[in-house]
Amino acid sequence: MSCCGEPKDKGPTNTARPPQRQTGPVVAQPMAQQKPQYYQQPSISPPPPVHTNTFNGNTLSLQQQVQQQQLQQQQQLQQQQQLLQQQQLLQQQQQQQQQQQWANPPPSPPMNDFGALQTMQHTGSQMSSTLNGGSNTYNGSTFTVSNGFSSPMRPPSAALTSSMSVSTIPNNFNQIPKPPLQDEGKMSVSIDFGTTFSGVAYGSSRIAGGQVQQILIWPGSTETFRKIPTCLLYDEYGQVLAWGLEAKNAGSMHGTTLCEWFKLYLEPKTLRDGAALDPRLPIPPPGKKAIDLIVDFLSCLWEYAKEQITRDIGAVADLNSADVWLTVPAAWDAKGCDIMREAAISAGLVASSRAGDLNWRDRLHIITEPEAAAVHCAQLSDLHHLKPSQNFIICDAGGGTVDLATYKIIGTLANLEIAEMCARSGASCGSLFLDLRFRELVRTLLSDHPAHLDPPSLAYFMHSFSETDKLNYVGVHDDDNMFNFTCFNVDDPHDPSVGLINGELSIPGNLIRREVFDPVINEVLQLIEEQLARVDQPMHALLLVGGFAGSDYLKQRIHEQFSSRIPVIARPPDADTATLRGAAAYGLARRPLVSSVIAPRSYIMKVKLPAESEDWMKRPAYIKNNDAGVPICENRLQYLVSKGAILRKGQRLTTKFCKFSQSPADSSFVATLYTSDADRIMRYNDEGETSELCKWTVDLSSLPTFRQNAATPSPGGFYTEFELGLEVDSAEVRGILLYNNQEWGRVTFDFLD
Repeated sequence: MSCCGEPKDKGPTNTARPPQRQTGPVVAQPMAQQKPQYYQQPSISPPPPVHTNTFNGNTLSLQQQVQQQQLQQQQQLQQQQQLLQQQQLLQQQQQQQQQQQWANPPPSPPMNDFGALQTMQHTGSQMSSTLNGGSNTYNGSTFTVSNGFSSPMRPPSAALTSSMSVSTIPNNFNQIPKPPLQDEGKMSVSIDFGTTFSGVAYGSSRIAGGQVQQILIWPGSTETFRKIPTCLLYDEYGQVLAWGLEAKNAGSMHGTTLCEWFKLYLEPKTLRDGAALDPRLPIPPPGKKAIDLIVDFLSCLWEYAKEQITRDIGAVADLNSADVWLTVPAAWDAKGCDIMREAAISAGLVASSRAGDLNWRDRLHIITEPEAAAVHCAQLSDLHHLKPSQNFIICDAGGGTVDLATYKIIGTLANLEIAEMCARSGASCGSLFLDLRFRELVRTLLSDHPAHLDPPSLAYFMHSFSETDKLNYVGVHDDDNMFNFTCFNVDDPHDPSVGLINGELSIPGNLIRREVFDPVINEVLQLIEEQLARVDQPMHALLLVGGFAGSDYLKQRIHEQFSSRIPVIARPPDADTATLRGAAAYGLARRPLVSSVIAPRSYIMKVKLPAESEDWMKRPAYIKNNDAGVPICENRLQYLVSKGAILRKGQRLTTKFCKFSQSPADSSFVATLYTSDADRIMRYNDEGETSELCKWTVDLSSLPTFRQNAATPSPGGFYTEFELGLEVDSAEVRGILLYNNQEWGRVTFDFLD
């Protein structure tokens, strides 16, 4: 048991001396614990036994006995109905009380960093006026979020800072949070927000036998499309003129700006350093930020999706309470996932649907693209003849990124589960970068012909390449072929030296292979090599999914390099929409198909622990006596999860803590959370290789043990024991406050990548 939350130093006199002999850690005396109080349901007594009645010594007839028994049953039924009405009235009163508490949450206590009072300058309630109002809640417990981390109430324009803080504050110890009930008929909607193309799928157990459906009809065309271009057309005032197919096909117009590929603004490298943004990417229109573009596109996509789903299935489509699954690349870090969540909430993908709907934000789920694709592949009837205990790689090659994940099949085929074998990986080497390299090649070839280098001309060349040659290119076999692209400007004179002939640009196949395809595909091959190196086990299949997976040349190169080590290399059915369909299927499943994940990094807390001999030898300056006279070593590290740990989905890794309070007012516990990519276990915070994730402030004032001890405080203060847990599920990492094995609050403070 770690002993944290010690009071602030009193001064130079509060200096610990080394012990004369080695002693064990100081353990607080056991405390009387008061169990949490529950609302008790009115009990309904069983019916009394039926007695045989007599009159003047004569036993009643059988018919009379039956009639009397029926009368007793009717009376009992009336009593039960009255008790049920009383129970419903009590529940309504509780709900009204809870709604009042939610509408007027108590003010957050000051952050107490191990006894040192601090002032919270930015709280969730202060930011709530920008989005939907109210504090962030979970089943009646309020969480405030400061300094812009993981707050669903932060406006899109709010800046993200490196200093982050999250708070967990239960507001009523009689109302212990409980997990929401599962509704088998609930709608599940998935959105694959891609760099180049996006799509929407949905499903419910009440629709089409629980099969996943896709939106295929989109504005701007009478044909069916499984996905539409991720693009927006703005006017000169920053208003959206068109989106999707209509924006892509609108062409160039004076005063308008076509925005594409804006998902790449959330790449980790770009978020860390704005100067790292690929100069080939378009600049947002004046007055617009990257998150504004994402919010605008998701808003258009969601509004149309709601109309189309309602049109397709009618009143069954209860989209106001639907679970929404949003896919993100495996390579994204916590900041990118957090911005994506903010944008989705701002776009209205989830919202409070009724009074007392306190957990509406929980209906938005983040899932990584390779995991969603793995769910789709694992549900195929044959799964390419894979058997339990065999391993496979998902290579999700999309427009912007290529993501990899490795899984093992466990259980039986009738009750299939897959387990992650190593950390996921990914990089920005999707099919979009073929387009960008092709554009650079055209610019190089036509550098002396500026008439072909204006935006409409370059866009015309890129459209021809993307629509006709990008996926059909076969590599070396095309080296001797010439690829012809019609010029947008046909008035320019001939120049056979650069391939300008009769209004067309002719490019040799070997030049396209060397300058466009090979550099990008080599990155994909390197990613696969690195993923294989992480798993010291045979690999039985590599499944290619995503739009880029349709490239014959990509599959050919993968087969050439890995077929000797991986027996099956295949594109499963619906490979281009595997991520989209898998995310919807994940939401429909009654159990998680992906049963375990690998922790990509360590999650650590900076704590204060009773000093040990090693601390006296290595860090004597960190040791000070607390008010109880116990030598305490500061800046110690407590590992909640170690890098590489195999975690079951939803598994809680708990650690016991002990908070020392000088008075009942000292109820806040602040845990500083760090992450580390180091493989070694560190003891002290000054050993480096750690980065601060957030400060997690937990209010303990509502816990029964704190209330009991605070009611009769001792002159020297008192201790409060509790547990903090870490829970990993899909792409999210959540912190949980526990007492007596009951959940008292939770908050999402990181995302797996």
